[in-house]
Amino acid sequence: MNIKIPELAMVVLVGASGSGKSTFARKHFLPTEVLSSDFCRGLVADDENDQSATKDAFEVLHYLTDKRLTLGRLTVIDATNVQPESRKPLVEIAKRRHCLSVAIVLNLPESVCHERNAARPDRSFGPHVVRNHTQSLRRSLRGLEREGFRYVFVLNSLEQVDALTIEREPLWNNKKHEHGPFDIIGDVHGCFDELRTLLTTLGYAITQFDGKFTVAPPPGRKALFVGDYVDRGPRTPDVLRLIMDMSEAGQAICVPGNHDAKLLRKLSGKMVQVTHGLDKTLEQIAPEPPEFTGRVRTFLDGLVSHYVLDDGKLVVSHAGLKESMQGRSSGEVRSFAMYGETTGETDEFGLPVRYNWASDYRGRSMVVYGHTPIPEPQWLNNTLNIDTGCVFGGKLTALRYPEREIVSVPAAQVYAEPVRPFLPDPSQTALSAQHLDDGMLEIDDVTGKRLIESTLAGNITIREENSIAALEVMSRFAADPRWLIYLPPTMSPCETSLLPELLEHPAEAFAYYRNQDVARVVCEEKHMGSRAVVIVCRDEDAARKRFGVPETALGTCVTRTGRRFFDDAALERQFLERIRDAATTSGLWDDLKTDWMALDCELMPWSAKAQELVRRQYAAVGAAAQASLSDAVDALALTTARLPEAEALLAQYQDRQAMTTKYVEAYRRYCWPVSSIDDFKLAPFHLLATEGAVHADKEHVWHMDTLARLCRADEALLLATPYRVVDVNDEAEVAAGVAWWTELTGRGGEGMVVKPWDFIARSGRGLVQPAVKCRGHEYLRLIYGPEYTAPANIDRLRSRRLNSKRSLALREFALGVEALERFVRREPLRRVHECVFGVLALESEPVDPRL
Repeated sequence: MNIKIPELAMVVLVGASGSGKSTFARKHFLPTEVLSSDFCRGLVADDENDQSATKDAFEVLHYLTDKRLTLGRLTVIDATNVQPESRKPLVEIAKRRHCLSVAIVLNLPESVCHERNAARPDRSFGPHVVRNHTQSLRRSLRGLEREGFRYVFVLNSLEQVDALTIEREPLWNNKKHEHGPFDIIGDVHGCFDELRTLLTTLGYAITQFDGKFTVAPPPGRKALFVGDYVDRGPRTPDVLRLIMDMSEAGQAICVPGNHDAKLLRKLSGKMVQVTHGLDKTLEQIAPEPPEFTGRVRTFLDGLVSHYVLDDGKLVVSHAGLKESMQGRSSGEVRSFAMYGETTGETDEFGLPVRYNWASDYRGRSMVVYGHTPIPEPQWLNNTLNIDTGCVFGGKLTALRYPEREIVSVPAAQVYAEPVRPFLPDPSQTALSAQHLDDGMLEIDDVTGKRLIESTLAGNITIREENSIAALEVMSRFAADPRWLIYLPPTMSPCETSLLPELLEHPAEAFAYYRNQDVARVVCEEKHMGSRAVVIVCRDEDAARKRFGVPETALGTCVTRTGRRFFDDAALERQFLERIRDAATTSGLWDDLKTDWMALDCELMPWSAKAQELVRRQYAAVGAAAQASLSDAVDALALTTARLPEAEALLAQYQDRQAMTTKYVEAYRRYCWPVSSIDDFKLAPFHLLATEGAVHADKEHVWHMDTLARLCRADEALLLATPYRVVDVNDEAEVAAGVAWWTELTGRGGEGMVVKPWDFIARSGRGLVQPAVKCRGHEYLRLIYGPEYTAPANIDRLRSRRLNSKRSLALREFALGVEALERFVRREPLRRVHECVFGVLALESEPVDPRL
């Protein structure tokens, strides 16, 4: 005997004590799929036979059942389940999770059950228990289907039990094995001419002979229709013929729409209201032969509510589908897939008000649907509405999947007037649905411990305590979140140098990349400014359309923690206009085919943003040290004249005074007065992203040369970053690189940043550091203090540890690239912010801030 059960279902074993349910479950199902009431009793009471724990045990069993079905796992209930009141909560759980219920009844003779129980010392109850179980079971047999069990299998003998095999069948909506590529087509509504034109545009060759269509699709592609093939339009029979012929030939996959379901009810002889275009459909199919009507009825009756395709990455239904319903089977799922969800209210046109399920969608699957006509295809939270109202004079639209390319053809005319206005007021420039939805970010999307998936580094853990710190910054101090598509990563220094009075030297940076099998590196001058991320758009309209910001915005300039760099809005506007004009003059807008760009930069002077830091920390230390040491040196000089043995102490204080003077000179190089835009310098070094592209696939020299073009267009504001290319295996080039660093730092420069030739570099040991900084001797006084070069101090500082810093740099780098990739793919802002927020949260990890 062979029975078939759905791959996703709740299987309830029904049988008296001793009927062999547990043995049956072990034979046919995985141990993890079986939930036993005895096992749950043992969990809560340490004794599987403690009947006083039965209530608590079943609460555990029901809880686990609900969790497994929520996650889409087949679940087997191993309990007697002979009474309706025992089965009722199980059926309710399955119904709530939109899963089918299966009952497998072991209706064995009482004698078999008595014999088995007698052989088990833990079954010391009397024969009346089995007799009561058997009587309850047999009274239930006829009512199991009415209780809600879709499939009921009754085994009446040991021979049937022993010979049974169980086969798991995929649900009808499971087409995960279909990987496409697909051409997903929106609501047709009888618009045959537009459908034919659209298919032809997509590369389908269509011929018709003797009333039958023959279609030759593009190689490997398949059409996928989202329903509503009928009503309102002029040629519904031809639309049905074409779609049915394609479906029968395996060239199309179809789901039903609400209009199609209504036509099916009418053709099946049921009472329906002939409204919303059904009258036109009935008028058009009236001359057709009965064979055609029967074929239509069979076709519509066989349509499945929705499909899950491409390993679960794609879901297609007529009206969309919530994540909890995808790949499930119930009347509620079918209703939602065809009609959506209404609030119970009606609008001013007498139409039902629909709940915007897509605004709360958080699923991983892309959901493509139609049903509600809109002027343009509308992305929202990884869902896409492609009903662009062809029958109302709009367009017939298709989505090419997985390319995410929209293809539309205009309607030849207005075939029907909509009850609710279809086209928007052209004077309005409303933001997209995604931008409107992104106007309010959910705190639950960023709080607590999180695992963020990244392409470069896999899953990255964000601890809850770090999230709290990031939330404080993001919610109180950050710029408009719609601009925050990237935050730069921290950067690790090179290994500690052993040269006298040096902590960092290029030789260690070159050695690191040599050991990582990176042959060529790019050395860039490290500017004496503040890290800044600049987003600039070609014009205000581009900013509004791409970022969803107010129409007066042109871009932004933010610090590495996401705060606005400029407090003066007028100054920021002037700054962004200069960069925008430079991009226009240099031709980058056209060459890069973009209306916006994201730049990673250094903005100088450092004092423009860190003025309070300089005044309160660096200048205060310098002034106090100079004043006190000057007095001390003077006093020691007088003392030495009388006590020559104090000469060593005087020399020590003179050295400290000299180091303090160098400290003051170091921070003064970073400060100059700022009174206008001309007092700033911006040095861009990464062209992070433009429309349709994240430029992490370009080598660093491409970034340098491309941005040099931008800088030449406005050299008063923009500073091209000097760089050198070094072959780390060539001693002469390494020596030249060291000499360049020595020259930079000798004239007071901060140092240089050494990067692999490729923006993203990997070795046999994994992801390579995207950059290693090598700071100058005098700059490090600002980091470690005026007297860090004193022998006792520098020897102690050489023991610094870099592993944590380097791990942090790699994780933040991976999250930064991931954020840009998600933004360029036009994912919801919450998905982008998950990564941006992660970078900010990682900054709270306990790592030595001096590194």
